[in-house]
Amino acid sequence: MSPHPSHVVSTEGIPEDKRSDFKAGQVFTMSASHGLHDTYSAFLAPLLPELIQRFSLTNAEAGLLSAFQQFPSIFQPIIGYLADRVSLRYLVILAPGITATAMSLLGIAPHYVLIALLLTVAGFSSAGIHAIGPVMAGRVSGERLGRGMSFWMVGGELGRTLGPILVVSTVAWFGLEGTAWLMPGGWLASILLFFRLRGVSGKPADLPQGPNWKDVLLQMRPFLVALALLHVVQSFSSVALTTYLPIFMREGGASLWWAGVSLSILQAAGVIGAFVGGSLSDRLGRRRTLAIALAVTAVLIVAFLYVPGAWQAWLLPFLGFFSLSTTPVIMAIVQECYPENRAMANGLYMAVSFVIRSIILVVFGGISDAVGMTNAFLLSAVLLLLGLPILRLFPVCRVSQVGN
Repeated sequence: MSPHPSHVVSTEGIPEDKRSDFKAGQVFTMSASHGLHDTYSAFLAPLLPELIQRFSLTNAEAGLLSAFQQFPSIFQPIIGYLADRVSLRYLVILAPGITATAMSLLGIAPHYVLIALLLTVAGFSSAGIHAIGPVMAGRVSGERLGRGMSFWMVGGELGRTLGPILVVSTVAWFGLEGTAWLMPGGWLASILLFFRLRGVSGKPADLPQGPNWKDVLLQMRPFLVALALLHVVQSFSSVALTTYLPIFMREGGASLWWAGVSLSILQAAGVIGAFVGGSLSDRLGRRRTLAIALAVTAVLIVAFLYVPGAWQAWLLPFLGFFSLSTTPVIMAIVQECYPENRAMANGLYMAVSFVIRSIILVVFGGISDAVGMTNAFLLSAVLLLLGLPILRLFPVCRVSQVGN
């Protein structure tokens, strides 16, 4: 598996050096499926303040709920390994319906244990779509892999923008139990995806069989080490902004509605950041784009903590833009460097990302219980700056026909 591949096979089995076109319709379909799914998976964070109150939870216990949702991601390498050999397209199709069912039932779940079980089910559904979906999108992106990953992430960020607004508005109108009425939308989405994704293969048609999974792990080991180190430092800020932000806002006196809308503002700006980040990295370079995003995010977090409350609302879009712009860049690196086993490589990346995030969710909650939410946010900014040298460990790979 060379980091400088001579060819990459598209969904039609034709080398991409002969098919460099960006298939916008298929890329959009994949992006939409991601958005529909993540609308529902985004319900937990804005519901955490209500769940904390209902079950008298600590911040660490609330973070553990998010960890249950993240835990199934450890199976993504297995899913990816299978997806490199057989089509697992139906995992993408069914994901919105399954996730919608589990997440919509959170409001009526009577026990902490049942909530944890529902979140685990949603986590397995999420593991499937996030292991396979980016690779399917990448295969129909031609040369413009960074742009393709940007479109994929834009769909997810749009979903995570809509999700908090949808769920807090439902709670405001119908109470916490009203979330169950949101379930049918996910199954309608799965039905639509069944028809829309018929032309998008779950695996390339004539992909030469690459190395076995042990060889892939050995070849990816240096990158996985660098990736793990980066995610340890980056997950603190990611967890702070996308999971604990509503709790931080509520502790500062904000209403549940404004706490949820604040998260949506952050995610909405992340839509633009995800698109710009991946596309910019095609021109500026992957590592340089990541360095800019990490440094600016750290500065903005510190500013967010110490400006008056009214100014925080103005900083949220900038926080969302820079903090959520990194994922498509890393996904592009993964698919460029391991083209013969894209799904497995992507699954390994997602597993590393989600497992570390699951641990940090609980650790961050424990830190905030011990020293306060503000100090925990401040720590996340410091760690981002300390993590900048790690980027030098990242590989620089380019698909041969992409001249950047």
